Amino acid sequence: MQQHVVIIGGTSGIGLAAAEILLREKFRVTISGRDPQRLANAGKKLRNEAGTVAVDAANPTAIAALYGSLGNFDHLVLAFGSNKGLGPFATIGLEEVRLSFTEKVFPQFACAQAAQKYLSPKGSITFLSAVSAFGAMPGAVGIGAANAAIAAMVPTLARELQPLRVNAVAPGVIDTPWWDWCAPDQKSTIFADFASKTPVGRVGASEEIGQAIAFLITNGFMTGQTIVCDGGIRLS
Repeated sequence: MQQHVVIIGGTSGIGLAAAEILLREKFRVTISGRDPQRLANAGKKLRNEAGTVAVDAANPTAIAALYGSLGNFDHLVLAFGSNKGLGPFATIGLEEVRLSFTEKVFPQFACAQAAQKYLSPKGSITFLSAVSAFGAMPGAVGIGAANAAIAAMVPTLARELQPLRVNAVAPGVIDTPWWDWCAPDQKSTIFADFASKTPVGRVGASEEIGQAIAFLITNGFMTGQTIVCDGGIRLS
């Protein structure tokens, strides 16, 4: 029977790339996002082969309704994040750090919790953390704390929810719409700087993180793990 993957945050970047890969691997895929226009555009990019549902991941009632409308499914991918929490420790505001948790950690927690009664026990949950949870990156203490919180949930949930498998991917610097907060010339400068510090000599692509997500879904012996897919930048 064809397995069904639900990707919350699947309208662009990593989530969309994962959807493309999983469709090629013959999964049934449903993507969601809160922006109806971006959702429609994503559906077209996927050749209308994926289901599309507009939903705000931060709205527990809407998430419960989404799962109820879909019924039982096999795999959940939580592919959304936050760009809050960046800045030097000496000056960053507590509200900025709180937003990092509010936009990413709490919704991922709630989405996973609400999915329990619908997920196949032979299926999986894949969270999205980030390399800031593992690398000593000045200026990323707030966002790193949020991403570390997600990574910390993974091994505990892998034990608590077994045999359901629970994993995460922690991307490095990836060229996605996450960077739309900065001007194009600023982004080019930032990417060049990160590329110079990364052993592979470049920033990453969404497809490479999508491949890591697909691996965690398809490898039935993987659980309790966070794959750091960062081109080695945490080493520097």
